[in-house]
Amino acid sequence: MSNEVETSFVQQYTENVTLLTQQKGSKLRQYVDIEPINGEFAYVEQIGQTAAKVKESRHGDTPVMNTPHGRRRLQLIPYEWGDLIDTADKVRMLIDPTSPYAMAAAMAMGRAMDVEIYDAALGTAYSGKKGNTAITLPSSQKIAANSQGFTFAKLAKLKMMFDDKDVEENDRIIVYTAQQLSDLLNDEKATSQEYNAAQVLQRGEIDEFMGFKFVQVNGVREDGTKIIKATGQTRHCLAFQRKGLKLGIGQDIVGKITERADKSFSTQVYYEMMIGAARLEENCVVQFDCTEPS
Repeated sequence: MSNEVETSFVQQYTENVTLLTQQKGSKLRQYVDIEPINGEFAYVEQIGQTAAKVKESRHGDTPVMNTPHGRRRLQLIPYEWGDLIDTADKVRMLIDPTSPYAMAAAMAMGRAMDVEIYDAALGTAYSGKKGNTAITLPSSQKIAANSQGFTFAKLAKLKMMFDDKDVEENDRIIVYTAQQLSDLLNDEKATSQEYNAAQVLQRGEIDEFMGFKFVQVNGVREDGTKIIKATGQTRHCLAFQRKGLKLGIGQDIVGKITERADKSFSTQVYYEMMIGAARLEENCVVQFDCTEPS
């Protein structure tokens, strides 16, 4: 094998990892809109709600409604992944789309995307001309645990909260862990119809119920905690509508494969990306808390 890894080899590996990231690595990327970003920050312009006015006379003055404008800030965060490979035979595996190296890299970056999306949904958003006005998710957009797990009553309340704010009915997503699905199956107040729906959700026969697409996220962060955060025994789950969140990508996956003279000429596999997410509309995001058994 040549001491110089061929450019086409690197390109093929990078394409494999990118494909895997989009298809298998991130569970949430496909459910949010993507915004290309040049620079450290980007701003999403917003138009607020207005009301029509009753026309009071013929040939009267045209009303000026003063349409409200706003903007949200997207900030890019760099992520990277790397590993060393000792032998030429293992290096040749990289061009295989099913390579465990490509799979591991794609899954790691996919989880990083899910962390960014989740944290942006429930964390602090930034608005204003320069993006320095902090906006937290209001308490009106949170459902307390009340010493209960995920119940059908909470699911019905989530639907009501979205319906009450006229949030679009399509592209509504619920993000949860395996424990919450178990909660639904053990909800003593569930009707037979609801129980059957929970069963088919668990079996994977359907992934939608009551107008929501259910996305189970059990991955962990860099520190070993779950992507869906918890405070003590309270898991902070998420429901959102697509237009409520945005993922900014300043640099999609860039892969590099080089030899390291300082590591006995082992082959180093490395790639990086620059991403950042933001909550755009509070009405389109709800935090619902669920108590979990100790």
